[in-house]
Amino acid sequence: MLKKLFRTKSVQHILDEAEKGLLEESHGAKLNRTLTVRDLTAFGIAAVVGAGIFSTIGNAAASGGPAVSLLFVFTAIACGFSAMCYAEFASMIPVAGSAYTYAYASFGELIAWIIGWDLLMEYAIGNIAVAISWSDYFTGFLAGIGWVLPEYITMDFLSALRGHDQVVHMLAQGQAISDIPYSLASAYHAWEKAPVLGPLHIVADVPALLITLLISLLIYVGIRESRNASNIMVGIKLGIIFLVITVGFFYINPDNWSPFAPHGVTGVLKGVSAVFFAYIGFDAISTTAEECKNPQRDLPRGMIYSLLICTVLYIIISLTLTGMVNYSELAVGDPMAFVFKQVGLNWLSGVVAISAVIATASVFLVFQIGQARIWMVMSRDGLLPKRFAKVHPKFHTPSFSTAIAGFVVAVPALFMNLTEVTDLTSIGTLFAFVLVCGGSLVLQNSKSAPTPKFKIPYVNSRYIVPALLATGIYLSYQYNGEGWNQFFSMQDPAGKEFGWDVFKHKIPMLLFILVSCGLSVAAYVKKLSLIPILGLTSCLYLMTELGTTNWFRFSIWLAIGLVVYFSFSYRNSKLNKLTQTG
Repeated sequence: MLKKLFRTKSVQHILDEAEKGLLEESHGAKLNRTLTVRDLTAFGIAAVVGAGIFSTIGNAAASGGPAVSLLFVFTAIACGFSAMCYAEFASMIPVAGSAYTYAYASFGELIAWIIGWDLLMEYAIGNIAVAISWSDYFTGFLAGIGWVLPEYITMDFLSALRGHDQVVHMLAQGQAISDIPYSLASAYHAWEKAPVLGPLHIVADVPALLITLLISLLIYVGIRESRNASNIMVGIKLGIIFLVITVGFFYINPDNWSPFAPHGVTGVLKGVSAVFFAYIGFDAISTTAEECKNPQRDLPRGMIYSLLICTVLYIIISLTLTGMVNYSELAVGDPMAFVFKQVGLNWLSGVVAISAVIATASVFLVFQIGQARIWMVMSRDGLLPKRFAKVHPKFHTPSFSTAIAGFVVAVPALFMNLTEVTDLTSIGTLFAFVLVCGGSLVLQNSKSAPTPKFKIPYVNSRYIVPALLATGIYLSYQYNGEGWNQFFSMQDPAGKEFGWDVFKHKIPMLLFILVSCGLSVAAYVKKLSLIPILGLTSCLYLMTELGTTNWFRFSIWLAIGLVVYFSFSYRNSKLNKLTQTG
Protein backbone atom coordinates (compact mmCIF):
# COMPACT_ATOMS: atom_id res chain seq x y z
CA MET A 1 0.00 0.00 0.00
CA LEU A 2 2.85 2.37 0.82
CA LYS A 3 4.08 2.13 -2.77
CA LYS A 4 0.62 3.01 -4.07
CA LEU A 5 0.47 6.11 -1.90
CA PHE A 6 3.51 7.52 -3.67
CA ARG A 7 2.67 6.42 -7.21
CA THR A 8 3.69 9.15 -9.62
CA LYS A 9 2.40 10.28 -12.96
CA SER A 10 5.04 10.62 -15.61
CA VAL A 11 5.25 14.02 -17.24
CA GLN A 12 4.31 12.47 -20.58
CA HIS A 13 1.26 10.81 -19.01
CA ILE A 14 0.09 14.17 -17.65
CA LEU A 15 0.62 15.87 -21.01
CA ASP A 16 -1.23 13.11 -22.87
CA GLU A 17 -4.22 13.41 -20.53
CA ALA A 18 -4.33 17.16 -20.99
CA GLU A 19 -4.16 16.75 -24.77
CA LYS A 20 -7.15 14.41 -24.74
CA GLY A 21 -9.24 17.01 -22.98
CA LEU A 22 -11.43 16.75 -19.92
CA LEU A 23 -13.79 14.10 -18.68
CA GLU A 24 -16.65 12.64 -20.68
CA GLU A 25 -19.09 14.77 -18.69
CA SER A 26 -17.70 17.86 -20.45
CA HIS A 27 -18.95 16.58 -23.85
CA GLY A 28 -15.70 17.58 -25.52
CA ALA A 29 -15.67 21.13 -24.15
CA LYS A 30 -12.23 22.51 -23.41
CA LEU A 31 -10.86 25.62 -21.77
CA ASN A 32 -10.24 28.54 -24.14
CA ARG A 33 -6.60 29.30 -24.94
CA THR A 34 -6.66 33.09 -24.96
CA LEU A 35 -4.03 34.41 -22.50
CA THR A 36 -0.78 36.05 -23.60
CA VAL A 37 2.33 36.97 -21.60
CA ARG A 38 0.92 40.48 -21.07
CA ASP A 39 -2.30 39.02 -19.66
CA LEU A 40 -0.38 36.66 -17.39
CA THR A 41 1.83 39.46 -16.11
CA ALA A 42 -1.29 41.52 -15.41
CA PHE A 43 -2.86 38.54 -13.58
CA GLY A 44 0.30 38.26 -11.47
CA ILE A 45 0.25 41.97 -10.60
CA ALA A 46 -3.50 41.77 -9.97
CA ALA A 47 -2.96 38.98 -7.44
CA VAL A 48 0.12 40.38 -5.71
CA VAL A 49 -0.65 44.10 -5.43
CA GLY A 50 -3.61 43.94 -3.10
CA ALA A 51 -4.49 44.48 0.54
CA GLY A 52 -0.87 43.95 1.61
CA ILE A 53 0.35 47.17 0.04
CA PHE A 54 -2.54 49.20 1.46
CA SER A 55 -2.70 47.81 5.01
CA THR A 56 -0.16 45.27 6.31
CA ILE A 57 2.84 47.27 5.11
CA GLY A 58 2.10 49.82 7.86
CA ASN A 59 2.56 47.48 10.81
CA ALA A 60 5.62 45.92 9.17
CA ALA A 61 7.20 49.37 8.82
CA ALA A 62 6.30 50.28 12.40
CA SER A 63 8.20 47.22 13.64
CA GLY A 64 11.19 47.30 11.30
CA GLY A 65 11.49 50.98 10.39
CA PRO A 66 12.73 52.01 6.93
CA ALA A 67 14.73 48.73 6.85
CA VAL A 68 11.46 46.96 6.05
CA SER A 69 12.36 47.79 2.44
CA LEU A 70 15.22 45.26 2.78
CA LEU A 71 12.71 42.68 4.02
CA PHE A 72 10.80 43.16 0.77
CA VAL A 73 14.07 42.44 -1.07
CA PHE A 74 14.76 39.30 1.00
CA THR A 75 11.20 38.03 0.60
CA ALA A 76 11.30 38.76 -3.13
CA ILE A 77 14.52 36.74 -3.42
CA ALA A 78 12.91 33.84 -1.54
CA CYS A 79 9.85 34.07 -3.77
CA GLY A 80 12.13 34.50 -6.82
CA PHE A 81 13.86 31.16 -6.19
CA SER A 82 10.43 29.54 -5.93
CA ALA A 83 9.19 31.43 -8.99
CA MET A 84 12.04 29.97 -11.04
CA CYS A 85 11.05 26.46 -9.90
CA TYR A 86 7.41 27.19 -10.77
CA ALA A 87 8.53 28.55 -14.14
CA GLU A 88 10.54 25.43 -14.91
CA PHE A 89 7.63 23.16 -14.01
CA ALA A 90 5.17 25.34 -15.95
CA SER A 91 7.29 25.09 -19.10
CA MET A 92 7.68 21.33 -18.58
CA ILE A 93 4.08 20.54 -17.52
CA PRO A 94 1.73 23.24 -18.94
CA VAL A 95 -1.35 21.91 -17.12
CA ALA A 96 -3.80 23.83 -14.90
CA GLY A 97 -3.01 22.03 -11.63
CA SER A 98 -0.09 24.23 -10.58
CA ALA A 99 1.83 22.86 -7.55
CA TYR A 100 -0.63 19.97 -7.24
CA THR A 101 0.24 18.64 -10.72
CA TYR A 102 3.95 19.28 -10.21
CA ALA A 103 3.88 17.26 -6.95
CA TYR A 104 2.04 14.41 -8.72
CA ALA A 105 4.90 14.17 -11.20
CA SER A 106 7.70 14.39 -8.64
CA PHE A 107 6.57 13.11 -5.21
CA GLY A 108 3.52 10.98 -5.94
CA GLU A 109 -0.21 10.90 -5.33
CA LEU A 110 -0.36 11.33 -1.54
CA ILE A 111 1.88 14.40 -1.54
CA ALA A 112 -0.03 15.73 -4.56
CA TRP A 113 -3.29 15.35 -2.63
CA ILE A 114 -1.81 17.11 0.39
CA ILE A 115 -0.60 20.05 -1.67
CA GLY A 116 -3.89 20.20 -3.61
CA TRP A 117 -5.84 20.23 -0.35
CA ASP A 118 -3.45 22.89 0.92
CA LEU A 119 -4.02 25.04 -2.18
CA LEU A 120 -7.79 24.81 -1.76
CA MET A 121 -7.38 26.13 1.80
CA GLU A 122 -4.94 28.82 0.67
CA TYR A 123 -7.24 30.22 -2.01
CA ALA A 124 -10.49 29.83 -0.06
CA ILE A 125 -9.34 31.33 3.25
CA GLY A 126 -7.31 33.95 1.43
CA ASN A 127 -10.38 35.07 -0.48
CA ILE A 128 -12.61 35.03 2.59
CA ALA A 129 -10.18 37.50 4.14
CA VAL A 130 -10.02 39.48 0.88
CA ALA A 131 -13.84 39.62 0.63
CA ILE A 132 -14.09 40.94 4.19
CA SER A 133 -11.27 43.41 3.51
CA TRP A 134 -12.92 44.58 0.28
CA SER A 135 -16.16 45.14 2.18
CA ASP A 136 -14.34 47.31 4.74
CA TYR A 137 -12.64 49.38 2.03
CA PHE A 138 -15.87 49.72 0.02
CA THR A 139 -18.06 50.77 2.95
CA GLY A 140 -15.32 53.16 4.11
CA PHE A 141 -15.20 54.70 0.64
CA LEU A 142 -18.99 55.09 0.56
CA ALA A 143 -18.94 56.69 4.01
CA GLY A 144 -16.28 59.11 2.76
CA ILE A 145 -18.65 60.41 0.09
CA GLY A 146 -21.62 60.57 2.44
CA TRP A 147 -23.32 57.20 1.86
CA VAL A 148 -23.35 55.51 5.24
CA LEU A 149 -24.74 51.95 5.16
CA PRO A 150 -26.35 50.39 8.25
CA GLU A 151 -23.79 48.55 10.37
CA TYR A 152 -25.81 45.34 10.42
CA ILE A 153 -25.36 44.83 6.65
CA THR A 154 -21.65 45.69 6.63
CA MET A 155 -20.43 43.51 9.50
CA ASP A 156 -20.27 39.77 10.05
CA PHE A 157 -22.48 38.09 12.65
CA LEU A 158 -19.70 36.96 15.01
CA SER A 159 -18.00 40.35 15.19
CA ALA A 160 -21.32 42.01 16.01
CA LEU A 161 -22.18 39.43 18.68
CA ARG A 162 -18.78 39.55 20.36
CA GLY A 163 -18.56 43.33 20.17
CA HIS A 164 -22.05 43.73 21.60
CA ASP A 165 -21.26 41.48 24.56
CA GLN A 166 -18.05 43.42 25.24
CA VAL A 167 -19.79 46.78 25.13
CA VAL A 168 -22.63 45.59 27.39
CA HIS A 169 -20.01 44.50 29.94
CA MET A 170 -18.20 47.86 29.66
CA LEU A 171 -21.47 49.81 30.05
CA ALA A 172 -22.38 47.75 33.11
CA GLN A 173 -19.09 48.88 34.67
CA GLY A 174 -20.09 52.51 34.18
CA GLN A 175 -18.15 53.36 31.01
CA ALA A 176 -19.80 55.91 28.72
CA ILE A 177 -20.72 54.82 25.20
CA SER A 178 -18.79 57.84 23.84
CA ASP A 179 -15.57 56.48 25.37
CA ILE A 180 -15.86 53.07 23.76
CA PRO A 181 -13.55 52.38 20.77
CA TYR A 182 -15.15 52.95 17.36
CA SER A 183 -14.92 49.32 16.20
CA LEU A 184 -16.66 48.02 19.34
CA ALA A 185 -19.29 50.75 19.19
CA SER A 186 -20.04 49.83 15.56
CA ALA A 187 -20.48 46.18 16.54
CA TYR A 188 -22.80 47.20 19.39
CA HIS A 189 -24.98 49.37 17.12
CA ALA A 190 -25.03 46.67 14.43
CA TRP A 191 -26.44 44.18 16.92
CA GLU A 192 -28.89 46.62 18.50
CA LYS A 193 -30.29 47.95 15.20
CA ALA A 194 -30.37 44.63 13.30
CA PRO A 195 -33.75 43.15 12.27
CA VAL A 196 -34.76 40.32 14.59
CA LEU A 197 -36.30 37.03 13.50
CA GLY A 198 -37.37 35.27 16.66
CA PRO A 199 -34.23 35.01 18.82
CA LEU A 200 -31.95 35.60 15.81
CA HIS A 201 -30.43 38.99 14.96
CA ILE A 202 -29.99 39.35 11.18
CA VAL A 203 -26.41 40.62 10.86
CA ALA A 204 -24.43 39.81 7.71
CA ASP A 205 -21.61 41.31 5.65
CA VAL A 206 -23.65 41.94 2.49
CA PRO A 207 -20.90 43.75 0.49
CA ALA A 208 -18.60 40.73 1.02
CA LEU A 209 -21.34 38.52 -0.39
CA LEU A 210 -21.94 40.83 -3.36
CA ILE A 211 -18.28 40.99 -4.43
CA THR A 212 -18.06 37.20 -4.19
CA LEU A 213 -21.15 36.75 -6.37
CA LEU A 214 -20.06 39.34 -8.93
CA ILE A 215 -16.51 37.99 -9.33
CA SER A 216 -17.71 34.37 -9.41
CA LEU A 217 -20.24 35.26 -12.11
CA LEU A 218 -17.54 37.01 -14.14
CA ILE A 219 -15.24 33.97 -13.90
CA TYR A 220 -18.13 31.64 -14.74
CA VAL A 221 -18.92 33.58 -17.93
CA GLY A 222 -15.43 33.32 -19.41
CA ILE A 223 -11.67 33.71 -19.17
CA ARG A 224 -11.68 36.49 -21.79
CA GLU A 225 -14.05 38.57 -19.69
CA SER A 226 -11.97 37.85 -16.58
CA ARG A 227 -8.80 38.82 -18.44
CA ASN A 228 -10.29 42.10 -19.65
CA ALA A 229 -11.53 43.00 -16.16
CA SER A 230 -8.13 42.14 -14.67
CA ASN A 231 -6.24 44.26 -17.21
CA ILE A 232 -8.49 47.26 -16.58
CA MET A 233 -8.18 46.99 -12.78
CA VAL A 234 -4.39 46.56 -12.97
CA GLY A 235 -4.07 49.62 -15.22
CA ILE A 236 -6.11 51.76 -12.81
CA LYS A 237 -4.33 50.72 -9.64
CA LEU A 238 -0.85 51.00 -11.18
CA GLY A 239 -1.72 54.50 -12.33
CA ILE A 240 -2.83 55.44 -8.81
CA ILE A 241 0.28 53.87 -7.25
CA PHE A 242 2.53 55.86 -9.60
CA LEU A 243 0.59 58.99 -8.63
CA VAL A 244 1.11 58.22 -4.93
CA ILE A 245 4.85 57.67 -5.44
CA THR A 246 5.28 60.79 -7.56
CA VAL A 247 3.40 63.09 -5.16
CA GLY A 248 4.91 61.46 -2.07
CA PHE A 249 8.44 62.06 -3.38
CA PHE A 250 8.06 65.81 -2.79
CA TYR A 251 7.12 65.26 0.89
CA ILE A 252 9.97 62.93 1.84
CA ASN A 253 12.14 64.01 4.77
CA PRO A 254 15.42 62.01 4.67
CA ASP A 255 15.75 62.43 8.46
CA ASN A 256 12.88 59.95 8.82
CA TRP A 257 15.14 57.23 7.39
CA SER A 258 17.48 57.49 10.37
CA PRO A 259 17.82 55.17 12.19
CA PHE A 260 17.30 52.82 9.28
CA ALA A 261 16.69 49.71 11.43
CA PRO A 262 15.64 51.11 14.84
CA HIS A 263 14.81 47.72 16.34
CA GLY A 264 17.55 45.74 14.65
CA VAL A 265 17.14 42.49 12.76
CA THR A 266 14.53 41.23 15.24
CA GLY A 267 12.28 44.19 14.56
CA VAL A 268 12.60 43.78 10.80
CA LEU A 269 11.77 40.08 10.97
CA LYS A 270 8.56 40.81 12.89
CA GLY A 271 7.15 41.94 9.57
CA VAL A 272 7.85 38.65 7.78
CA SER A 273 4.24 37.47 7.83
CA ALA A 274 2.85 40.84 6.68
CA VAL A 275 5.46 41.28 3.95
CA PHE A 276 5.12 37.75 2.63
CA PHE A 277 1.33 38.12 2.60
CA ALA A 278 1.92 41.07 0.27
CA TYR A 279 3.65 38.71 -2.21
CA ILE A 280 1.07 35.95 -2.27
CA GLY A 281 -0.51 35.40 -5.66
CA PHE A 282 2.10 35.21 -8.42
CA ASP A 283 1.91 31.39 -8.28
CA ALA A 284 -1.86 31.49 -8.96
CA ILE A 285 -1.29 32.31 -12.64
CA SER A 286 0.18 28.83 -13.15
CA THR A 287 -3.37 27.48 -12.72
CA THR A 288 -4.29 29.12 -16.04
CA ALA A 289 -1.82 27.00 -18.05
CA GLU A 290 -4.53 25.38 -20.18
CA GLU A 291 -5.91 28.81 -21.10
CA CYS A 292 -2.58 30.24 -22.35
CA LYS A 293 -1.78 30.52 -26.05
CA ASN A 294 1.83 29.50 -25.45
CA PRO A 295 2.10 28.33 -21.82
CA GLN A 296 5.60 26.87 -22.04
CA ARG A 297 7.00 30.23 -23.10
CA ASP A 298 4.61 32.73 -21.52
CA LEU A 299 3.96 31.29 -18.03
CA PRO A 300 7.61 31.56 -16.89
CA ARG A 301 7.82 35.10 -18.25
CA GLY A 302 4.52 36.19 -16.69
CA MET A 303 5.50 34.92 -13.23
CA ILE A 304 8.97 36.46 -13.24
CA TYR A 305 7.88 39.77 -14.80
CA SER A 306 5.05 40.26 -12.29
CA LEU A 307 7.32 39.42 -9.35
CA LEU A 308 9.98 41.89 -10.47
CA ILE A 309 7.49 44.70 -11.10
CA CYS A 310 5.78 44.20 -7.73
CA THR A 311 9.10 44.06 -5.85
CA VAL A 312 10.23 47.39 -7.30
CA LEU A 313 6.88 48.96 -6.43
CA TYR A 314 6.95 47.61 -2.85
CA ILE A 315 10.47 48.87 -2.18
CA ILE A 316 9.72 52.35 -3.52
CA ILE A 317 6.43 52.57 -1.61
CA SER A 318 7.96 51.40 1.69
CA LEU A 319 10.73 54.01 1.36
CA THR A 320 8.18 56.67 0.42
CA LEU A 321 5.94 55.97 3.42
CA THR A 322 8.80 55.82 5.93
CA GLY A 323 10.29 58.96 4.37
CA MET A 324 7.09 60.98 4.62
CA VAL A 325 6.38 60.25 8.31
CA ASN A 326 8.30 58.64 11.15
CA TYR A 327 8.07 54.84 11.06
CA SER A 328 6.60 54.77 14.59
CA GLU A 329 3.41 56.45 13.34
CA LEU A 330 2.66 53.82 10.68
CA ALA A 331 0.99 51.19 12.88
CA VAL A 332 -2.38 51.94 11.28
CA GLY A 333 -4.74 49.98 9.07
CA ASP A 334 -4.51 52.38 6.12
CA PRO A 335 -0.89 53.66 6.03
CA MET A 336 -1.02 55.00 2.46
CA ALA A 337 -4.06 57.15 3.17
CA PHE A 338 -2.69 58.07 6.60
CA VAL A 339 0.60 59.59 5.37
CA PHE A 340 -1.18 61.93 2.95
CA LYS A 341 -3.57 63.07 5.65
CA GLN A 342 -0.51 63.89 7.75
CA VAL A 343 0.83 66.22 5.05
CA GLY A 344 -2.57 67.80 4.38
CA LEU A 345 -3.41 66.04 1.08
CA ASN A 346 -6.82 64.69 2.06
CA TRP A 347 -7.95 64.47 -1.58
CA LEU A 348 -5.20 61.92 -2.26
CA SER A 349 -6.43 59.82 0.67
CA GLY A 350 -9.71 59.48 -1.22
CA VAL A 351 -7.84 58.38 -4.35
CA VAL A 352 -6.02 55.75 -2.29
CA ALA A 353 -9.36 54.49 -0.97
CA ILE A 354 -10.60 53.97 -4.55
CA SER A 355 -7.39 52.16 -5.44
CA ALA A 356 -7.74 49.86 -2.41
CA VAL A 357 -11.24 48.83 -3.53
CA ILE A 358 -9.96 48.04 -7.04
CA ALA A 359 -6.80 46.30 -5.80
CA THR A 360 -8.61 43.90 -3.46
CA ALA A 361 -11.18 43.08 -6.16
CA SER A 362 -8.40 42.14 -8.59
CA VAL A 363 -6.78 39.86 -5.98
CA PHE A 364 -10.14 38.19 -5.44
CA LEU A 365 -10.53 37.62 -9.18
CA VAL A 366 -7.21 35.81 -9.64
CA PHE A 367 -7.56 33.69 -6.48
CA GLN A 368 -11.05 32.56 -7.47
CA ILE A 369 -9.76 31.58 -10.91
CA GLY A 370 -7.01 29.55 -9.26
CA GLN A 371 -9.28 27.86 -6.72
CA ALA A 372 -11.79 26.69 -9.34
CA ARG A 373 -9.06 25.18 -11.54
CA ILE A 374 -7.50 23.27 -8.63
CA TRP A 375 -10.92 21.73 -7.89
CA MET A 376 -11.21 20.88 -11.59
CA VAL A 377 -7.81 19.20 -12.01
CA MET A 378 -8.07 17.16 -8.80
CA SER A 379 -11.45 15.94 -10.00
CA ARG A 380 -9.99 15.10 -13.41
CA ASP A 381 -7.56 12.76 -11.63
CA GLY A 382 -10.43 11.08 -9.74
CA LEU A 383 -9.46 12.52 -6.34
CA LEU A 384 -12.68 14.54 -6.15
CA PRO A 385 -16.17 13.77 -7.54
CA LYS A 386 -16.41 13.87 -11.34
CA ARG A 387 -18.76 16.82 -11.46
CA PHE A 388 -16.01 19.23 -10.39
CA ALA A 389 -14.24 18.61 -13.72
CA LYS A 390 -17.19 19.69 -15.85
CA VAL A 391 -16.48 22.43 -18.39
CA HIS A 392 -19.37 24.60 -19.56
CA PRO A 393 -20.08 23.88 -23.26
CA LYS A 394 -20.78 27.56 -24.02
CA PHE A 395 -18.49 29.52 -21.69
CA HIS A 396 -15.61 26.99 -21.69
CA THR A 397 -14.96 27.46 -17.97
CA PRO A 398 -14.98 24.93 -15.09
CA SER A 399 -18.56 25.88 -14.28
CA PHE A 400 -19.39 23.64 -11.31
CA SER A 401 -15.99 24.22 -9.67
CA THR A 402 -16.40 27.97 -10.10
CA ALA A 403 -19.82 27.85 -8.43
CA ILE A 404 -18.52 25.76 -5.53
CA ALA A 405 -15.47 28.03 -5.13
CA GLY A 406 -17.85 30.99 -4.86
CA PHE A 407 -20.02 29.19 -2.32
CA VAL A 408 -17.16 28.21 0.02
CA VAL A 409 -16.03 31.84 0.10
CA ALA A 410 -19.42 33.59 0.16
CA VAL A 411 -20.99 31.80 3.12
CA PRO A 412 -18.12 32.21 5.63
CA ALA A 413 -17.48 35.81 4.48
CA LEU A 414 -21.15 36.61 5.04
CA PHE A 415 -21.40 35.39 8.62
CA MET A 416 -17.93 34.78 10.04
CA ASN A 417 -14.90 36.81 11.03
CA LEU A 418 -11.90 34.81 9.79
CA THR A 419 -9.34 37.61 9.73
CA GLU A 420 -7.43 35.94 12.58
CA VAL A 421 -6.55 32.99 10.34
CA THR A 422 -5.17 34.96 7.40
CA ASP A 423 -1.71 33.68 8.33
CA LEU A 424 -3.01 30.26 7.20
CA THR A 425 -2.89 31.65 3.67
CA SER A 426 0.79 32.50 4.12
CA ILE A 427 1.76 29.16 5.63
CA GLY A 428 -0.21 27.31 2.94
CA THR A 429 1.52 29.24 0.17
CA LEU A 430 4.97 28.72 1.69
CA PHE A 431 4.28 25.00 2.03
CA ALA A 432 3.43 24.88 -1.67
CA PHE A 433 6.63 26.76 -2.49
CA VAL A 434 8.69 24.32 -0.41
CA LEU A 435 7.24 21.30 -2.22
CA VAL A 436 7.63 22.86 -5.67
CA CYS A 437 11.30 23.60 -4.95
CA GLY A 438 11.75 20.07 -3.63
CA GLY A 439 9.97 18.66 -6.68
CA SER A 440 12.34 20.60 -8.92
CA LEU A 441 15.27 18.84 -7.23
CA VAL A 442 13.60 15.47 -7.77
CA LEU A 443 12.87 16.00 -11.47
CA GLN A 444 16.29 17.49 -12.17
CA ASN A 445 17.73 14.08 -11.31
CA SER A 446 15.11 12.20 -13.32
CA LYS A 447 16.26 10.81 -16.66
CA SER A 448 12.68 10.42 -17.92
CA ALA A 449 11.67 14.06 -17.43
CA PRO A 450 11.57 16.09 -20.67
CA THR A 451 13.80 19.13 -21.09
CA PRO A 452 11.74 22.26 -20.28
CA LYS A 453 11.86 25.38 -22.45
CA PHE A 454 12.72 27.37 -19.32
CA LYS A 455 15.40 25.67 -17.27
CA ILE A 456 16.83 26.81 -13.96
CA PRO A 457 20.54 27.55 -14.37
CA TYR A 458 22.50 24.74 -12.75
CA VAL A 459 24.93 25.79 -10.04
CA ASN A 460 26.70 22.96 -8.20
CA SER A 461 25.75 23.29 -4.53
CA ARG A 462 28.21 20.66 -3.26
CA TYR A 463 30.38 23.13 -1.36
CA ILE A 464 28.20 26.25 -1.39
CA VAL A 465 25.29 24.92 0.70
CA PRO A 466 27.42 23.44 3.54
CA ALA A 467 29.46 26.67 3.57
CA LEU A 468 26.30 28.79 3.75
CA LEU A 469 24.93 26.66 6.60
CA ALA A 470 28.17 26.94 8.58
CA THR A 471 28.38 30.68 7.94
CA GLY A 472 24.76 31.19 8.96
CA ILE A 473 25.25 29.30 12.23
CA TYR A 474 28.43 31.24 13.02
CA LEU A 475 26.94 34.67 12.28
CA SER A 476 23.71 34.01 14.15
CA TYR A 477 25.63 32.85 17.22
CA GLN A 478 28.12 35.70 16.94
CA TYR A 479 25.48 38.43 16.73
CA ASN A 480 22.60 36.76 18.57
CA GLY A 481 24.21 34.58 21.21
CA GLU A 482 21.44 35.41 23.66
CA GLY A 483 18.91 34.06 21.19
CA TRP A 484 20.82 30.78 20.96
CA ASN A 485 20.95 30.46 24.74
CA GLN A 486 17.23 31.13 24.93
CA PHE A 487 16.56 28.58 22.18
CA PHE A 488 18.14 25.80 24.23
CA SER A 489 16.44 26.94 27.43
CA MET A 490 13.23 25.26 28.59
CA GLN A 491 11.97 28.45 30.22
CA ASP A 492 10.67 31.61 28.59
CA PRO A 493 12.37 34.95 29.40
CA ALA A 494 9.46 36.06 31.59
CA GLY A 495 9.57 32.84 33.58
CA LYS A 496 5.86 32.17 33.00
CA GLU A 497 6.13 29.06 30.79
CA PHE A 498 8.19 25.88 31.24
CA GLY A 499 8.78 22.53 29.58
CA TRP A 500 6.41 21.64 26.74
CA ASP A 501 4.79 25.09 26.72
CA VAL A 502 8.20 26.48 25.76
CA PHE A 503 9.43 23.60 23.59
CA LYS A 504 6.39 23.53 21.27
CA HIS A 505 7.25 27.02 20.00
CA LYS A 506 10.68 25.75 18.95
CA ILE A 507 9.48 22.81 16.87
CA PRO A 508 9.26 24.76 13.56
CA MET A 509 12.84 26.03 13.96
CA LEU A 510 14.08 22.55 14.91
CA LEU A 511 12.46 21.22 11.74
CA PHE A 512 14.17 23.95 9.73
CA ILE A 513 17.57 23.09 11.25
CA LEU A 514 17.12 19.36 10.57
CA VAL A 515 16.01 19.93 6.96
CA SER A 516 18.89 22.37 6.36
CA CYS A 517 21.43 19.89 7.68
CA GLY A 518 19.90 17.10 5.60
CA LEU A 519 19.96 19.24 2.47
CA SER A 520 23.61 20.14 3.11
CA VAL A 521 24.52 16.46 3.21
CA ALA A 522 22.42 15.72 0.10
CA ALA A 523 23.95 18.70 -1.72
CA TYR A 524 27.46 17.41 -1.01
CA VAL A 525 26.72 13.80 -1.95
CA LYS A 526 24.46 14.34 -4.99
CA LYS A 527 25.72 17.73 -6.23
CA LEU A 528 22.21 19.17 -6.24
CA SER A 529 21.20 22.37 -8.03
CA LEU A 530 21.67 25.45 -5.83
CA ILE A 531 18.62 27.59 -6.68
CA PRO A 532 15.90 25.07 -5.69
CA ILE A 533 17.74 24.44 -2.40
CA LEU A 534 17.87 28.16 -1.66
CA GLY A 535 14.16 28.45 -2.50
CA LEU A 536 13.24 25.52 -0.27
CA THR A 537 15.27 26.64 2.74
CA SER A 538 14.31 30.33 2.53
CA CYS A 539 10.59 29.52 2.31
CA LEU A 540 10.86 26.95 5.12
CA TYR A 541 12.56 29.60 7.26
CA LEU A 542 9.72 32.03 6.57
CA MET A 543 7.31 29.31 7.72
CA THR A 544 9.11 29.15 11.08
CA GLU A 545 8.33 32.84 11.60
CA LEU A 546 4.56 32.28 11.42
CA GLY A 547 4.18 30.83 14.92
CA THR A 548 3.16 27.51 16.40
CA THR A 549 -0.55 28.35 16.41
CA ASN A 550 -0.61 28.61 12.61
CA TRP A 551 1.36 25.36 12.28
CA PHE A 552 -1.21 23.67 14.53
CA ARG A 553 -4.19 24.98 12.53
CA PHE A 554 -2.46 24.04 9.30
CA SER A 555 -1.84 20.51 10.62
CA ILE A 556 -5.53 20.13 11.50
CA TRP A 557 -6.52 21.12 7.95
CA LEU A 558 -4.08 18.59 6.48
CA ALA A 559 -5.39 15.90 8.85
CA ILE A 560 -8.94 16.55 7.61
CA GLY A 561 -7.60 16.24 4.07
CA LEU A 562 -6.04 12.86 4.82
CA VAL A 563 -9.41 11.60 6.11
CA VAL A 564 -11.03 12.68 2.81
CA TYR A 565 -8.21 11.09 0.80
CA PHE A 566 -8.37 7.66 2.46
CA SER A 567 -12.18 7.60 2.56
CA PHE A 568 -12.74 8.65 -1.10
CA SER A 569 -9.78 9.73 -3.19
CA TYR A 570 -7.49 6.72 -2.74
CA ARG A 571 -10.06 4.27 -4.14
CA ASN A 572 -11.36 6.55 -6.90
CA SER A 573 -8.01 7.74 -8.17
CA LYS A 574 -7.73 7.24 -11.93
CA LEU A 575 -4.11 6.28 -11.49
CA ASN A 576 -5.16 3.62 -8.99
CA LYS A 577 -7.68 2.18 -11.45
CA LEU A 578 -5.09 2.30 -14.23
CA THR A 579 -2.52 0.35 -12.20
CA GLN A 580 -5.15 -2.23 -11.21
CA THR A 581 -6.24 -2.86 -14.81
CA GLY A 582 -2.63 -2.70 -16.02
